[in-house]
Amino acid sequence: MRTATIHRQTGETTIQVTLDLDGTGQYEVETGLGFLDHMLAHLAVHGLFDLTVKASGDLAVDPHHTVEDVALTVGEAFDQALGNRAGIVRIGSAYVPMDEALAFVAVDLSGRPYAVAEMAWAGPTVGGLPVTLIPHFVESLAVTARANVHARLLYGRDDHHQAEALFKALGRALDAATRLDPRRGGAIPSTKGEL
Repeated sequence: MRTATIHRQTGETTIQVTLDLDGTGQYEVETGLGFLDHMLAHLAVHGLFDLTVKASGDLAVDPHHTVEDVALTVGEAFDQALGNRAGIVRIGSAYVPMDEALAFVAVDLSGRPYAVAEMAWAGPTVGGLPVTLIPHFVESLAVTARANVHARLLYGRDDHHQAEALFKALGRALDAATRLDPRRGGAIPSTKGEL
């Protein structure tokens, strides 16, 4: 079973995440941030991950700590569910259109965290969420998932469409990368013998 349950407790947030890599896209997400919930739903549905996220944070301050800590916890769940990463495809990518917007995400579950997030937004917020927190979500996820993630918004006019395309692409790229490759026979997908 490629599953994980992660609990994160800080002075700013309390977060519980459960993840099943081999799910069907079922989700239950409650972060106190409606737009983040919507984006995490896309991650689950388009990645075919079963995902539960329960978060409470210091939203009276601002959304930053909640978004960051949810990303860190979801990333940690991916890392735990992948185990030693034996037999996985390891690398995946996806282009996803959403009306006039187009996003691209490439993922390498290399064990080496790195993120490149290239995004231009029309306004300062989308769905009440500061747009600066979207690349920060990607960067935070990459750190604890121990993944190399490149995320680009190629174009678009509507920030909601751009964000939705991005999270759908992230889900599809992660789905492709986390799949088990029957040709590997359980081998680690690296010339080093470990990830």
